[in-house]
Amino acid sequence: MPRYEFKEGSSSKFWEINLSGNSFTARWGRIGTDGQEKTQTFGSPEEAQKEHDKLVREKEKKGYVLAGKGEDDDSDGGGGEEPASNPELEAAILKDPNNVDAYLVYSDWLQGQGDPRGELIAIQHAAAQASGTEASDLKRKATAHIKKYQTLLLGELAAGVKSEELSLEWHLGFIRSARVGKKDYDSEFDVAEALGTLLKHPSARFIRGLTLGMADFEENDYSTAVEAIVQAGGSKTIEELFIGDFEYPDETEISWTHLHDISGLLKLLPGLRKLRLRGGDLALGDVDLPELREFTVETGGLPLAAIKSISSAKWPKLERLEVWFGSDNYGAEGGVEDIQPILDGKDLPNLKQLGLCNSEFTDALAQVLPTAKVLKQLEKLDISMGILSHEGAQALADNAAAFAHLKQFDVTENTLTAEAQSLLSKALPNATVGNQRDYEEDYRYSAVGE
Repeated sequence: MPRYEFKEGSSSKFWEINLSGNSFTARWGRIGTDGQEKTQTFGSPEEAQKEHDKLVREKEKKGYVLAGKGEDDDSDGGGGEEPASNPELEAAILKDPNNVDAYLVYSDWLQGQGDPRGELIAIQHAAAQASGTEASDLKRKATAHIKKYQTLLLGELAAGVKSEELSLEWHLGFIRSARVGKKDYDSEFDVAEALGTLLKHPSARFIRGLTLGMADFEENDYSTAVEAIVQAGGSKTIEELFIGDFEYPDETEISWTHLHDISGLLKLLPGLRKLRLRGGDLALGDVDLPELREFTVETGGLPLAAIKSISSAKWPKLERLEVWFGSDNYGAEGGVEDIQPILDGKDLPNLKQLGLCNSEFTDALAQVLPTAKVLKQLEKLDISMGILSHEGAQALADNAAAFAHLKQFDVTENTLTAEAQSLLSKALPNATVGNQRDYEEDYRYSAVGE
């Protein structure tokens, strides 16, 4: 167990404490003696941790210094009481999240209040300025500091971190990004509950990135997780959101995953810059994301209503758009006529990269793309994973000049024959045409359905 010692004048005392579950055992006395021992039990591990941390802080204030660790130490560390808060200094950070000086001013104030977060900011700032061994040492110091003061810095989130179902990236004393998701089929981790706790925690007040892994291995449904974010009030600071960070088909199939209606959630994320969605049963409603730069939806079956939401979305700063349409066997609907606003570049003045992927109307796309108004402003075009045939390849080759300005043109994972691949390679040297799937005249399908 951790051992603290106090040596001053004639005083020579030790104090040890070992936290385990909902209890801890303390031992104290004069150095060189066995001392006395007492065990205290509480109603929950959280209560025990809080009291443990309080005692540690009291001993440190009295001058006790950590001298070492005894045998069988399985303590998770501690330290910390109630977090200090300065709304004025926090507002300065919110106004300009990239202003390091604002964090350092807050660090000074927090350290003056005896709040361990202040020192963490200073350590992480020093690590960012250092290099080599010094940087590595400072990063280890920051990790140890977070563990020592986990009650204040993590609270109930500590259990998720320990089980590796909550992954956190820290930046200048605060959580910058987080990934939440079940680890395996037998996990009892509550994703929705963890999300609610995370977004209300002081350490996440400046969070900028959020990723949702597996919500459930039996039926991967994100509705309760999304609702938890809504109930927490969303976030004005989140800039990147990824719902559906799982491996398919190893963990689950895309079409066995349910995104449902996320329109309410999007209204509570006004600062969103990057949005990535993976799964089926998607509804978006009226999309109005004034700061969004990238949007990706990966699905085996995109409903017509979702296509219309994407085609009519208000995202004037969008630079990259990637849409997987999927197979009609798994709910895919719509066709070229339903994405005409995208092809016309309507309200998409900054779009540079366009992906119209995994569709069963790729040949129809090949016919209209050469005259699409949006094509001239694009740098990258992706029509991979579809059912492009020799007929579609011929249409692209016949209009090669229209695509000559592209830095990248991806037609991989379609159903091109060797002859069609050769045709496109000669006509469009900037196109990537390899890695094709088998061509069957009567049975062609998008690369990802189920």
